[in-house]
Amino acid sequence: MEPINDEYYMRLALELASKASGQTGVNPVVGCVIVKDGRIVGVGSHLKRGTGHAEVHALNMAGSEAEGATVYVTLEPCSHYGKTPPCADRIAEARAARVVIAASDPNPQVSGRGMAKLRAHGIDVTSGVLEEESRKLNEVFEKFITTGLPYVTLKTASTLDGRIASKTGDSRWVTGESARAAVHALRHTHEAIMVGAGTVQADDPSLTTRLPVPGIHPVRIVTDAKLRLPLTAKLFSDGLAPTVVLTTEGADRERFKALEAAGVKVLACGDGERIDLKLAMRRLGEREISSILLEGGGRLNGAMLEAGLIDKAVLFYAAKIIGGPEAPGLFDFGGFARMADAVRLERLTVETYGDDICVTGYPVYG
Repeated sequence: MEPINDEYYMRLALELASKASGQTGVNPVVGCVIVKDGRIVGVGSHLKRGTGHAEVHALNMAGSEAEGATVYVTLEPCSHYGKTPPCADRIAEARAARVVIAASDPNPQVSGRGMAKLRAHGIDVTSGVLEEESRKLNEVFEKFITTGLPYVTLKTASTLDGRIASKTGDSRWVTGESARAAVHALRHTHEAIMVGAGTVQADDPSLTTRLPVPGIHPVRIVTDAKLRLPLTAKLFSDGLAPTVVLTTEGADRERFKALEAAGVKVLACGDGERIDLKLAMRRLGEREISSILLEGGGRLNGAMLEAGLIDKAVLFYAAKIIGGPEAPGLFDFGGFARMADAVRLERLTVETYGDDICVTGYPVYG
């Protein structure tokens, strides 16, 4: 059994936080464990934006036992009034003796202030316990709070020779059931899912989350520079989740109006032939979409990669070789002139799902 120490309880707090991934919107996921005299007396997670933070739930459970206790929390307690009062004040009011923090708040406007407020109340503060694990858990929040831009995770499924469909366009199914279930779990933890018009034309997908228990349906984002998709597409008519269409200033105005009349939000991003994807990310960030799961075809994947807009890549490979020069590939763009210029992936992890392999990594540009 693992020795009982600060890391032991912090791992429990991180586990609590992870279970709420995808539920907190633009807020971070946070877990809290309160310990007194070797006993856990309170636990909590932040479950939804605008509701009580993890510390509040844990303190409510602990009650009077919080006095003299140690509070383990995965992110620095807030020190300011937002949609809820400051958690640092609530911890001080409960007269906790010690607070152990995994990571400081990445928001430059508040970072360190929560810890300073706790110390001003005479509370012993320790920080940096399992910091790397906490920051990875909140990689979406960290990017959004510091840049205002959504965190983009690319998900692809291909054969070993890099084909996402056969030469006839057949793509059902590249990977097996286990890998497809993992993709639905990814949808559950992202605020939006993004595809190109070609994917909608070929498959007419719903782009919803289908899990054994009900999952959260993401906002559906479609790139359609010329607004050529029919209003009968499932995304526009099924009412299962909001849909946003990214287009250009030159798109047909009547189709623009028809889509909006059908309840679709249309965002014109750029006045050229192609959508300005960097502008699109800013516009989506302004709508408080903090995370996007990119499930595009080769052209959209290539354009997003070329623009440096992919933060994380989750690449599923089926143990198949299909061949065919006409078969679509993972990335369709001009490419780089030298191997030294290629986008590299770092911090790699490899998992297996049945007979399929999943490689996850973080792109390094430039």
